[in-house]
Amino acid sequence: MKLPSQIKAMILDMDGVLWRSEVPIGELTAIFDRMESLKLKYVFATNNATLSPEAYVEKLASFKVKVTSDRVITSAICVANLIAHKFPSGGPVFVVGESGLIQALQEKNFSMVSIADAGNAQAVVVGLDRQVNFEKMREATLLVKQGIPFYGTNPDKTFPTPRGEIPGAGAWISVISTATGIEPIYAGKPYPRIIEIALEHLGTSNDETLVVGDRLETDMAAGQAAGCLCALVLSGVSSRDQAERWMPPPDFIADDLTHLLA
Repeated sequence: MKLPSQIKAMILDMDGVLWRSEVPIGELTAIFDRMESLKLKYVFATNNATLSPEAYVEKLASFKVKVTSDRVITSAICVANLIAHKFPSGGPVFVVGESGLIQALQEKNFSMVSIADAGNAQAVVVGLDRQVNFEKMREATLLVKQGIPFYGTNPDKTFPTPRGEIPGAGAWISVISTATGIEPIYAGKPYPRIIEIALEHLGTSNDETLVVGDRLETDMAAGQAAGCLCALVLSGVSSRDQAERWMPPPDFIADDLTHLLA
């Protein structure tokens, strides 16, 4: 596929674009060599808040792709920035989430409260948590019911794995929303802030930057909201039929990242 010459940079989603769980999609070293040969700058922008940027660097290194952590922007970073605007001094928060979210919040001077001390929280933050249990969901629900500010990393209902799609952050968040009637303030895609942060890092304009993702309702919606060109790869969640019905349709549709850069 021939990309327009105006494209100077790419904002890449990760799950469903680069890999499914621990299985790479295509030959990643060849893909990144191809981007280098095309002189394309790139950063990663992922709704997955479970890992820190440093952990993503390690995961990429396991596939023989070397990058620095400043190229990785996660919804955890976005939600921590968002909460810090409301609570600039930091403070106690109740978190349903994993290490990537916890680290991003700690870097903004927030402390995580336990289930026993949940009543001290000044905010509730929910992301994908593979150790989720009833007690965590109970306390989060009670806090939100009490009017404590409610934040979500992203609304992804599912998460792609080699065996199929499993419940994502949005699925767990919906439990709390169903129980309380309250929707969270979301930080990640489809809201464009994560794309705007990526553009700031790249130093390119939106019309020079291609957003690449596998999910229409988050990746494509965020890229379109930011005014970027968008490419859907069919290696993750959304199908070609869904893409052709999406309005406005993605600028490009490819089987995977290898075919997009061919």
